[in-house]
Amino acid sequence: MATTKPMQLAMVGLGRMGANLVQRVVRDGHRCVVFDNNADAVKKLEGDAITGARSMQDLVAKLSTPRAIWLMLPAAITQAVLDDLTPLLEPGDIVIDGGNSFYQDDITRSAQLATKGIHYVDCGTSGGIWGLERGYSLMIGGEDDVVEHLDPIFHSIAPGGDPSPGRAADRASFGYLHCGPSGAGHFVKMVHNGVEYGMMASIAEGLSIIKHANAGKNAVVADAETSPIAHPEFYSFDINVADVAEVWRHGSVVSSWLVDLTAQALASSPELAEYSGRVSDSGEGRWTVQAAIEESIPAPVISAALWQRYESRALGDFTGKVLSAMRAEFGGHVEKPS
Repeated sequence: MATTKPMQLAMVGLGRMGANLVQRVVRDGHRCVVFDNNADAVKKLEGDAITGARSMQDLVAKLSTPRAIWLMLPAAITQAVLDDLTPLLEPGDIVIDGGNSFYQDDITRSAQLATKGIHYVDCGTSGGIWGLERGYSLMIGGEDDVVEHLDPIFHSIAPGGDPSPGRAADRASFGYLHCGPSGAGHFVKMVHNGVEYGMMASIAEGLSIIKHANAGKNAVVADAETSPIAHPEFYSFDINVADVAEVWRHGSVVSSWLVDLTAQALASSPELAEYSGRVSDSGEGRWTVQAAIEESIPAPVISAALWQRYESRALGDFTGKVLSAMRAEFGGHVEKPS
């Protein structure tokens, strides 16, 4: 499977995941050169196996050829950084994009870099802030021989593990997979994140239904604008949501790392008062829905989860105002105060 040949890797971007990737790589015997616009982030990592760079030029100069440079950056700035980096590279060098870039951009970038003899690898990286401890699941796209050359790096980053029953041990069972040519890695990671949207939404919705299982105890306003609960006696449960999340962690069919993290959050803050409920989307969910449309594949759960994220940011407010206006116009309905 993998070799343990020590390698040298450069890391550009030392944020929540980049710094942890570096630490995971060097503790397995590799060496790293690191750069970030935040000089303090560079200084914090410098050590026996980690060399800091003060500029992109300095980073490239400190690398042996063929160079392997991992970009761990927000998708919005990856192209600009790549444009700065490319003139400093030589034929045979390798650029790895470990962020959440759009897979179609990977195909374009790979073709452009190939005209200069530079190789490009897209590497979808999942593990979040826990990756240093748990390892990172990697979904990789690129040329066969280039991905093979980088195998010791991927092997060091991946979480490891045992294969599913009936399956022989391989890279996928160790936690990383060469998915195909350029773009394939980020395509798989894109869909992975779309699935994540749906799973997160389902867990959140279920716990919210449980939290409000005492709705029948609330005083019901008897007016034309309120739809009453038909049998309030059936909704009189005061259930501890944090306890539910905890019990679901143990032996339940829905037990998962996401449930583990939810239970942990609720244990420390049962009402989650420090959160406003505004949920961002960094692109992968909408790209997954776009792909489903192009492929004519039904994806109602992922689509609904994406719409919910928009709603959480009050992007549906005008929709609500139009609905309220229509009700007022056709039926004289007066808005109830929130």
